[in-house]
Amino acid sequence: MGVELLRPELAVALVAALVPLLLCLWELPRRMRALRLVAEPRHLRRVFPGLAGAGADALGWIRRRAWSRAGLVAVGMSLVALSWMGPVRGFALVPVEQRRIDVVVALDTSRSMLVEDVEPNRLERAKVEIGALLDAMTGERVSLLAFAGSARDVAPLTADLDTVRYFLEELSPEDNRRGGTDLGAALNLALERFDGSGGSSEAVILVTDGEDLTGEGLAAAEVARDRGVRVHVLGMGTAGGGKVPDGEGGFVVDPDASAARAEVVSQLRSESLRAIADATGGIYLEAKGRVLPLEELYRRAISTMEGRDIVDGKERVPRDRFQWPLVLALLILMVEGAALDSRRVRVPASIPSTEDPAVGAASNGEATS
Repeated sequence: MGVELLRPELAVALVAALVPLLLCLWELPRRMRALRLVAEPRHLRRVFPGLAGAGADALGWIRRRAWSRAGLVAVGMSLVALSWMGPVRGFALVPVEQRRIDVVVALDTSRSMLVEDVEPNRLERAKVEIGALLDAMTGERVSLLAFAGSARDVAPLTADLDTVRYFLEELSPEDNRRGGTDLGAALNLALERFDGSGGSSEAVILVTDGEDLTGEGLAAAEVARDRGVRVHVLGMGTAGGGKVPDGEGGFVVDPDASAARAEVVSQLRSESLRAIADATGGIYLEAKGRVLPLEELYRRAISTMEGRDIVDGKERVPRDRFQWPLVLALLILMVEGAALDSRRVRVPASIPSTEDPAVGAASNGEATS
């Protein structure tokens, strides 16, 4: 397995290695000229005792040594840049712990959800609100139920929210097996989706326009309370309500009404829905007059839940190897520094100073830098 780079985009930092080479290319000719002003090349070893081992070609030795030092600094800087780019080799499998929260969304798909007292109608508005809830989520698992006179599974608990969105868009009253609105059946089926780990990681969101006429919804809410599960309710519709479409261009007629062809008007009865939420310590909101109420509900109640820590698979973690080039760079720079200290050249006190600034720089500094 070869070496990989975590941050290859930082390769531009390698340009810094050219700096010492460019400085040497710029500065070395000037220093050579300054040394020639101090003495003839054959006499440089007499003027600078540190050049005693340089041989006959003192200027060539100085030139080679300057380029060698510049090369060492350039290589050291290249290795530091390489370390910054994050070289890795091999990997380890590390268990991944996540904070998990399970949320069951129960959507009312009874025919009364086609009433248009909220735009475009209650059901389509509910789908928009649930979609906004899914957009706001950050790792929770979601299950989707649909209910009318009975409840049915649509999507199991899953972290694949795109799948939940797909099934959500396909829901319609035509899929109902029984008419009416059975809130108790919806809540009981929602509670069955949980594994009983506790209310710190489980919640139900009920989206409906129905009234709990039989009281079974409140009874199921009390069971949820005993298990520590909070039920939050989003009421769809208005108190004024509207006529229920029959799917054939008309409106549903109440067969028990005394008046001929009395059309059914569906109204939002918030009292029983609020009682369900209050029984479990949940939140009751109404879609009318609010912007993205389920997103608000997520921020207020779901995202603040404690959740539970679980091990969810293993993560491939690369093994850092930045130490290799970094240690080598430090060794090279130490060698360069040692070479500087061992060959520092001082001009004897007997050599007179000169008015030429270039000569002064050459006589008081390093002849080999």
